[in-house]
Order: sequence, then structure tokens, then C-alpha cells
Amino acid sequence: MIIMLRPPEAAGDSGIARALSQLLSIVNDIPVSSRKYEGVRSLVERLIDENLREDNETLRLREVNCTVLSAAFARTLGQLEAAAMGGGNNGIGDLTDGVPRNGDYYRLSRILRAVLYYGDAAWTRFGKSREELGRSGNSAEKLAAEMLWLAQKLAACGGVEEAVGMWASASNLAWLALSAEPRLQGSLVKVSAFLFKKAKDIGGEEREGSKKEQQRQTKLKMLMSWLPLLCRASNGTDAPVLSIGERAELEKVLEETIETLEQEEDKEKVLSLWLHHFTYCPSSDWPNLHTCYARWCTASRKLLLLQ
Repeated sequence: MIIMLRPPEAAGDSGIARALSQLLSIVNDIPVSSRKYEGVRSLVERLIDENLREDNETLRLREVNCTVLSAAFARTLGQLEAAAMGGGNNGIGDLTDGVPRNGDYYRLSRILRAVLYYGDAAWTRFGKSREELGRSGNSAEKLAAEMLWLAQKLAACGGVEEAVGMWASASNLAWLALSAEPRLQGSLVKVSAFLFKKAKDIGGEEREGSKKEQQRQTKLKMLMSWLPLLCRASNGTDAPVLSIGERAELEKVLEETIETLEQEEDKEKVLSLWLHHFTYCPSSDWPNLHTCYARWCTASRKLLLLQ
């Protein structure tokens, strides 16, 4: 189920939306070491679950979940990029309505901007801004873990397509990830693996031409942005980031996603990028897309002979 977000007054401008937005801001701001951290996260999960249970007919509370979680995902993504750059302000100084300015994935709908605004307004009532709250909690690794958590919650509420679109367009973060420390790379691989699986299923139902093209572009961006990290990321310091089974599953997902691109030029872009990073990374032999590459070569050869 995909939730269609309503205007701000329907989902963003409500007490439950503001409460959930404030709690998610706190999760961002306080460190994991705080004894309050798990309590706040548990409260967020309880509110989300209660909204889903109590909203079997109108879907309005489900819309609240999707709207607030999407806004939190966008805000956390901006903070994560700033933290990966080593920025001292943890991304706060680069935000506009809580969303970084660079990249088309930040051009959010009015409803998401509304929820971001209400989250800040809630803090203002208590005489504090996010800038003053627990900056030490915004380590890149912590934020990456929260990205995965938010994506999983969005998927449970039927709104993961927003997260896929934002992650697909986070090309600057993906580039920074190539030189990040191994633990952060591992966390980003987990987020990417989860969203690649969700991206594959986007567009399974019939959509009109413009929407179908948008979904195709999202899948292409996802592959172009995050395939290099999958090829070059560390396998993990103490344990593998992904199990053997998870790696095999993701390889299959990547192959199926590439096949859905339809246009041979798009497949060529993706597979050329994969071949470059796969070949020039001596420490990794994953993801192995040789079979997919061979199929593309065969199709390209046939296409030439038909011309």
C-alpha cells in the first residue's frame, strides 16, 4: 500500500503529528549513550503502532505516520551528509526548514516542509532550538542507523517510496561514503540494501506515463549513486555487514532492478559503473553482476545486427 500524502492541514497540522515530529527530533539530537534515548525511541514506535491499529478505515493516522517519518528521514539525511563531511554544525547550519539545500531529493512537498516547521515550532515553545540540543548525539554512524530505522518504519506504514527517492538522489553522500571509515560504510550499506529491495518493487502496479518515468529515473539514480559503495565498502571490522544469504539476495535484487530499466543506454551506464568499481577494488568480489553484464552484451550485439 502506498499512502498519498494530503495537504498540510490534513496531516501535518495536528497535535499527534507535532508530538511525533518533536519526538523524532529528540531521537536525532540526543546521543545513544543517554539513558533517555531508548525510552524516546520506544515511545515513537508505540505512537506509530497505535496510529496504525486505530486507523483501519480513514487512513488519516497512517498519513500522519508517513508524513512525519518522511520529514524526519529528510532531516536526518541532511544531518548525516554534514556529519560525513566532518562539518562542525552537524548539518544544522545548512538547513532550510530542516532540509539541506543541495540536491533535488530535498525539494520536498509542502506537507513535509509543514511537518518540519511544526517540529521546530514545538521546540520554540519550550524556549530551545534544535541547534542547542545535544549536538554530540549526531555522529554519522548514529544517524545512519537512524536512517535505517526510519526507512523500516516508513515501509511498515506504506510510505517507503519517499525514502527511496531521497536516498536515490543523495549522490553527494554516496560519494563521501566511498572514503568514509569502515563502520560508517557498513551502516550505509545496510540502509542501501534495504532501500534497494524496496526500490525494486516500486512501479509494479500500472502507472501513468509521467509517474512511470519518474520511477525509472529513481531506480537509475539509486543504482548510479550507491553501486560504487557496495563494490568498495568494507566487509565489516568484527563481522560481515551482510550475511552470505543477504549478499546473494541483494545481487538478485540488483540484477532485477537493472533489467527493469528497459533502455539499453541506462543499463550500459549502470553496468559500466559497476565494472569500473568492481574491477578496481581488490579487496572485494561483491556484488558479482557478471551474468547481468553478459546478458546486456548479448542484447547489445543483437541490437547492432538488427540496425
